[in-house]
Amino acid sequence: MNEWFKRREIFERIGDLDSEFFSEKKKILVLAALFIILSLSAGVAMVAGAYSISPHEVYVTILAHFTPFYDLSQISNLHNTIIWNIRLPRVLLAIFVGIALGVAGAVYQGVFRNPLVEPYILGASSGAAFGAALGIVFPMIFHSVQIPAFIFGATAVAGAYLLARVRGETPIVTLILSGVVIGSIFSAFVSILKYTATDTALREIVFWLMGGFYYATWKDVFTIGPVVLGSFLILWWLGWKLNILSMGDEEAKGLGINPERYKLVVISLATLITAFAVSLVGIIAWVGLMMPHAARMLLGPDNRYVIPCAAMMGGFYLILCDTLARTLTTSEIPVGIITSILGAPYLCYLLRNKGRVIFG
Repeated sequence: MNEWFKRREIFERIGDLDSEFFSEKKKILVLAALFIILSLSAGVAMVAGAYSISPHEVYVTILAHFTPFYDLSQISNLHNTIIWNIRLPRVLLAIFVGIALGVAGAVYQGVFRNPLVEPYILGASSGAAFGAALGIVFPMIFHSVQIPAFIFGATAVAGAYLLARVRGETPIVTLILSGVVIGSIFSAFVSILKYTATDTALREIVFWLMGGFYYATWKDVFTIGPVVLGSFLILWWLGWKLNILSMGDEEAKGLGINPERYKLVVISLATLITAFAVSLVGIIAWVGLMMPHAARMLLGPDNRYVIPCAAMMGGFYLILCDTLARTLTTSEIPVGIITSILGAPYLCYLLRNKGRVIFG
């Protein structure tokens, strides 16, 4: 009974009492519907493209790789290459990156108590961009673009966190300002590399910065998949703690929670999946801003539901944008351009409705 009253008190403070005690079944139904929509969108993305393939051919080709009921040798090499080696890893990578950015955005918005925060707020994108630029400009030293991009993306966030830490505490405002400072420093380094790069390297840097899934492979899927799914499950499990963190440090301490410990854990996990995503596909904006905010508008501020909702919305949104990027024109458009075109009007909507209460 005491636990029930404690939970009631917490949800009263975050402004979600009705949703917590009267709408859980509806929330579960919404999450189930989003999962179905995500699955259907993945199926549509497998069919859509410059080369027309029927849903039956996609179904048979995928099953032939997993079950003995279909003979893979009877499937044409062209269909097998397009479906299994090109489209399927690309769709799965888009889903995992969407989950990573959606979940990271939900965590950052919860910790910072600000619906306009995104996963790149602490400098992850700028650090990753610098690492990728190093890999492109100095290929003899860095044999891969992904590894330095991941290392410097994570380093940027770690630097921002350490810079903001004062007397054993990490004030939110100081942390955001530290992220801005670190991001500016790495952006300056990227500009220096652009200035000194050859024409070919400069084009590669610009192309990478726009983000895209052009070179998606099964190796990328197997690299990011376990990390994203594992971090997602841990952050989902910590959703209850994130609810308490969203009320502020003093409230969290009053409820027996060590805010610094949990902020370090959730920010580290969010940074991990963000750095992985950016290192593989480049900088894709707006996903980590739009999807968590849309999830909160749909289901309320309870992070136990916001995190899975933002994850599935992020996966769906990136599948949609990637499908548009490769089907709108004969030449592929970088996904980052599509997400920005669709995301800018949404930010205008947020600015016009900034008086709306989101976190209670």
